[in-house]
Amino acid sequence: MDTPIASVSGIRGIVGESLSAAMLTRFATAFGTMVNTAKCRHREDTRNNSERPNTVVVGRDSRASGEMVRLAVVAGLISTGCRVIDVGLCPTPTILFMAKELNASGSIVITASHNPVEWNGLEFALESGRLLNQAEREQFMQIYESMDCNLAKWNQQGSVETYEGAVNRHIEKILDCDWVNLDVLRARALNVVIDCGNGAGSVASPHLLRQLGCRVVEINCIPDGRFPRSAEPTPDALEQLCTAVFANGADIGLAHDGDADRLVIVSEDGVPVSSEYTFALSADFILKKRCGDVVGTVSTSLMIDDIAARHQSRVHRTPVGVGFVVEKMRESNAVIGGEGTGGVVFPEIQYTTDGLASIAAIIHQLAESNTTVSALVKSLPSYTMCQKKLESHSQSLSEAVVQRAAEIYAKGSQSTENEGVFLDLTDGVKRVWGDSWVNIRKSGTEPVIRVFSEAPTADHAELLCNETVETLKGLIES
Repeated sequence: MDTPIASVSGIRGIVGESLSAAMLTRFATAFGTMVNTAKCRHREDTRNNSERPNTVVVGRDSRASGEMVRLAVVAGLISTGCRVIDVGLCPTPTILFMAKELNASGSIVITASHNPVEWNGLEFALESGRLLNQAEREQFMQIYESMDCNLAKWNQQGSVETYEGAVNRHIEKILDCDWVNLDVLRARALNVVIDCGNGAGSVASPHLLRQLGCRVVEINCIPDGRFPRSAEPTPDALEQLCTAVFANGADIGLAHDGDADRLVIVSEDGVPVSSEYTFALSADFILKKRCGDVVGTVSTSLMIDDIAARHQSRVHRTPVGVGFVVEKMRESNAVIGGEGTGGVVFPEIQYTTDGLASIAAIIHQLAESNTTVSALVKSLPSYTMCQKKLESHSQSLSEAVVQRAAEIYAKGSQSTENEGVFLDLTDGVKRVWGDSWVNIRKSGTEPVIRVFSEAPTADHAELLCNETVETLKGLIES
């Protein structure tokens, strides 16, 4: 792969192949230009604000390439006159939270999230940690491609300063939420095993758990850039965590992806729980505390619909990507949002998926219910999801195949034998049959086509997935 992938999640590529220092500096220079342009357009008092440099918060996850990327990014930003506040090695939600706390003009998170260790990337946000919307993403890429950048003169270059204590401020904000009751949590004193995969969560999540009154066993919590398991905490990657939970008689096991914006769960029996349950359990917990809408993506489990109905709430569906979820949450004033990947948005803290806040919600749900993880899972509606992916030579090929599939299924939906099938083109192609569905979409972070299906039984979900994969293989080969 010789070019980085640009998506709603930002820019990602393989270091030394599709991601170079020169390219990273160019992206940062384009972003600094965009931040300056936005400030000039929106400032209320030109005389007072014109002399005040734009502040951009920068932080990174634990990847070995992180320092190279940081230096390249800082160079690009200060070349446009920005004041850079470096918060260091932190979870992605912590970095975005600090942008909000410091009222920054923008922020850049250096991470490739759940991608393999050889990857890295940049995630961009504007004022106060607000993720870019579609129009802003297009504007940013236009500046990058044209290199129509505003470079500062020799005597107007930007500056760099470090900020310590970002993790502590983030944790304090979580503990200050009205749904956190430390007396209840400390009385239960849950036994927790946490696996951070040696990622950014290592510097934050064990500390948060102890603040929540938990007894904590840490595994893979050394942020040294070496990932002992997949950065994406899939069930296959959590064997060590499952063993540790069972061996320690723990109440729950928790695991993060590389930048700790996601959280997944292992039950007290040492059995991985689908990442869909992170959002489902968090939504059930929050909706008990307050009324409001819920936002999920087209590939989020039907559990969300059932849980929302239980609490007389409304569900909104968006394309996959936290940026889309956040846009709809702001529009609908939703009280919670998320994705089936284990990412949940708690708007009272900030508008991004927050693996630390998810820990607090899940631990509180478990402590307050005075039951087990297994019992909580059984209390929710039961569906089975199947996920598969097809490797693609390029993003353009993936897009062409998904488009062709949309045309084929659109024609097929008009036949009598497909009566009752609802076709949703919000993101890729989604076919819905009441209590089951299958979704095809181009990945925004990897050169693959993803296929998701869900049904009341595993056999039915796998059948839907397999039939769809075979159709796509035929389209790729044709």
